[in-house]
Amino acid sequence: MKRLNISVVLVMLVVGAASLPFVLNAGFGQPPQGEQLTEVEKSPQYHDGKFHNALPTPGFTGKKNMLAAWWNFLVTKRENARPQQPLPMVLTDLAALPLEQDTLVWMGHSSWYLQLAGKRILIDPVLSNYAAPFSFLNKAFAGNYAWTAESLPEIDLLIISHDHYDHLDYATIKALKPKIKQVITPLGVGSHLRYWGVNPAIIQEADWQQSIPFSNDLSVHVLPARHFSGRGLKRNQTLWASFMFVTPERKVYYSGDSGYGPHFKAIGEQFGSVDVAIMENGQYDEDWKYIHMMPEQTAQAAEDLHARAVLPGHAGRFVLAKHTWDDPYKRLALASQGKHYRLLTPRLGEPVLAADDAQVFRAWWE
Repeated sequence: MKRLNISVVLVMLVVGAASLPFVLNAGFGQPPQGEQLTEVEKSPQYHDGKFHNALPTPGFTGKKNMLAAWWNFLVTKRENARPQQPLPMVLTDLAALPLEQDTLVWMGHSSWYLQLAGKRILIDPVLSNYAAPFSFLNKAFAGNYAWTAESLPEIDLLIISHDHYDHLDYATIKALKPKIKQVITPLGVGSHLRYWGVNPAIIQEADWQQSIPFSNDLSVHVLPARHFSGRGLKRNQTLWASFMFVTPERKVYYSGDSGYGPHFKAIGEQFGSVDVAIMENGQYDEDWKYIHMMPEQTAQAAEDLHARAVLPGHAGRFVLAKHTWDDPYKRLALASQGKHYRLLTPRLGEPVLAADDAQVFRAWWE
């Protein structure tokens, strides 16, 4: 009996030591609690203690055991997972862009800077050189990154699509706090921001199909996506979403992270058409085929949305899947041939002028 008690104590010590980094690292955030949790629980998407997709969406679909698959992903060296040279970059001074000109700038992976209706919008910014709870994990591609919190202008609106580390970065939020005027997130994600010291008064959380009139000329629609959430051991305590930005001149869509599904067609029917669709295109695999789109599905989703132009993202800075770094661009370029939209492929930092239908970009990955 004494030996058993000693064993139990040893196990508890090991578990406690293993969980210590989670407790000490504020970057893990904090899920909704108290009154915030009560509000979350009112959502039609929330039941059985967590958020759900509209369709059954298994996170892992591989033939191997999930732990074995993750171990293989972490330890197996893959050819051409990272570019041999830094990606081409245009060193755009975002603060100097004419504010009256609707502009979209890709800042790498899923980080975007938008100017719409005279407002500066920052989407899913990750200015750190890693996308993980610890700085030694999941390092960014080699090369000097152009943007810091200090170099950015004041941000009228921060959008966070969901709470994964490659979309919501603790160090970035802490550094940007003095420059953020308003925040819109899906339900529950604001809990992380409040935990990190962002003023609760500037945070608005919304469920799918809720619209927020941000200004006289800009409304933000929070829309469905097919994904999951979580920064620790417990998943789906916060919601994930896509977004439509509507001004008198145009409609710009941001897919966030999403597997393919009927929600794209429904959004296309709801809004009639989309002038520019910023679409997930990367970090896909047959082992998780329902939570990220293959490039061919990205092309189909853009058609479903009735998009006039497509800007691909979710690649080009971090390795989160087994495909080569340039596979998303090659496959989407091929899948886009003959489609009704224009495929826009700017370099990092290269401004996309929303009103310029003749603007052309080269295949910089070749």
